[in-house]
Amino acid sequence: MTDMTPTHSLPPFPASPAPELTRPIPRRHPWRWVGGAVLILCAASFLRLLIFSENMQWNVVADYLFDHEILWGLVRTLVLTGLAMAIGIIVGVLLAIMRLSDNLVFQAASWGWIWFFRGVPPLVQLIFWYNLALLIPRVSLGIPFGPEFASWDTNILITPFSAAILGLSFTESAYAAEMIRAGIQAIPSGQLEAAASLGMTRPQALRRIILPQALRILVPPIGNDTISMLKFTSLVSVLALPDLLYSAQMIYSRTYQTIPLLIVVTLWYLVLTTVLTLLEHRIEHAVAIGRRPRLKTGGPRWWRLRS
Repeated sequence: MTDMTPTHSLPPFPASPAPELTRPIPRRHPWRWVGGAVLILCAASFLRLLIFSENMQWNVVADYLFDHEILWGLVRTLVLTGLAMAIGIIVGVLLAIMRLSDNLVFQAASWGWIWFFRGVPPLVQLIFWYNLALLIPRVSLGIPFGPEFASWDTNILITPFSAAILGLSFTESAYAAEMIRAGIQAIPSGQLEAAASLGMTRPQALRRIILPQALRILVPPIGNDTISMLKFTSLVSVLALPDLLYSAQMIYSRTYQTIPLLIVVTLWYLVLTTVLTLLEHRIEHAVAIGRRPRLKTGGPRWWRLRS
């Protein structure tokens, strides 16, 4: 037999050199430092203007910060914000349900309301409602095209306060309706089917199942709308309604201290906005707690999650 064993062995492969340790070279970003330095210089200049400028008149600001006219204007601003948001959200819920209804008349009425009040600026609405008596001298209550039960003079009904509430709340209702409709549609349709299988009617399912779940989605946009409404109330100064801004305007029209009074208004708006922002985050956190899984202790399956 022929021996197939090789007569010579192959030379071994040369050992690969040990890899050298490499260090990453950090990338330099000089323009970040330049931009940061420019921002710091701008902020320092602004703070210097606020603190050391004699035209700011911080002593006058301190005198009027808790003035009784300013505080009463602050209370009216809060009342306008609260009432406008409450009425707007209630009407918005009805409009959202009408928009999702199978009834074409309800859909058309809801769409027309939202289209109109989202399209007309709030300032135009305030002036229109205040001058409603020029269009409708008397407001009557009765059967359409039939007898009247009661009637009132429009000039008596439409005061600057009621005109402000109508304009602000109707504007808010249009925006709230779209937010609430989106929140309801974000809930899976299986929730409504499960409620129907339990014998609930559609209104009961909306009230007990759909709307509570949609609330978790609606807290951030409704909170943002509340802050916007707080600032929108400054528009009522055109109606000579003494809110926070108009109260300051009445004071500096007598004292000619315009800048200090506007600083007072700015500080109060910043304080109110900060409080509302913190309150919104607190409510959002409290509502979101129910969505977080919690450990259920006890029993052999102690690791089971409980929603």
